[in-house]
Amino acid sequence: MNGMLLNFLVALLICTIGFKKYVYFLSVGYGLSVAAIGLEMLIKYLFVRQITLPWYVIVQLLLFMVYGIRLGGFLLIREIKNASYRKTLAEATKTKSGSSDKLPMPVMICMWIFVAALYMIQTSPVYYRIENTQLLPPAELDTCALVGIIISVLGIAFEAISDKQKSAAKAINPKRFCDTGLFKICRCPNYFGEILFWTGVLVGSLNILNTWYQWVLAIFGYIAIVYIMLNGAKRLEKRQLNSYGKDPEFMKYVQSTPIIFPLIPLYSLKDSKIIK
Repeated sequence: MNGMLLNFLVALLICTIGFKKYVYFLSVGYGLSVAAIGLEMLIKYLFVRQITLPWYVIVQLLLFMVYGIRLGGFLLIREIKNASYRKTLAEATKTKSGSSDKLPMPVMICMWIFVAALYMIQTSPVYYRIENTQLLPPAELDTCALVGIIISVLGIAFEAISDKQKSAAKAINPKRFCDTGLFKICRCPNYFGEILFWTGVLVGSLNILNTWYQWVLAIFGYIAIVYIMLNGAKRLEKRQLNSYGKDPEFMKYVQSTPIIFPLIPLYSLKDSKIIK
């Protein structure tokens, strides 16, 4: 079976969780799909096909698993334990029918197929690195792979630390916005960490992509996740303005702290026509 097709089927299987609550297609199902694809490729190449993978490729696959399990587990545990978050999530995902769990079944099926394909494409740079490894001697592969791993590790750390810091801040004062820790350098450090992780995935395979369609898929997957994160930051900005917009301290924070990219003076996305 074609490796990309198998990755798609793995994501499709994991994302069936979205039929319980459609937001899981994009949250818990997302994280666990990435982890499952990493595990599936590790088992397939090491134990089924018995291919000797370079150590840095094994690390890249393990990072998929660490990233996905952490993200999926964090989102699921937060929803189970945090009543305030459940309420916010229900309001943010409420459909025209008033349900926050279900969409019309044809829409659910289309979403299911689309997100599984997207997760397959996002992980494709590492898949192509494995399939194309024989094209270059290992020494030529090290630099990009190592830089990519470092960037991805920083992304996981950035995302995990910011999630923990926000949870801790909300536990102390659930009605106040978070502006401590990594939130001092940007307002959505978890989204920035997400972008960093996938930047590492792309950078790690830049010297091994060797056909036009491999480049198209790798770049499309990266652009898609950046767009999704910017869209998420825009929606969060609107919710926070509704909640804290009358607080002078919050408005000062908004006007002085970049929304998603540290040190880049982009402070708002709410009026962007490109980001829906």
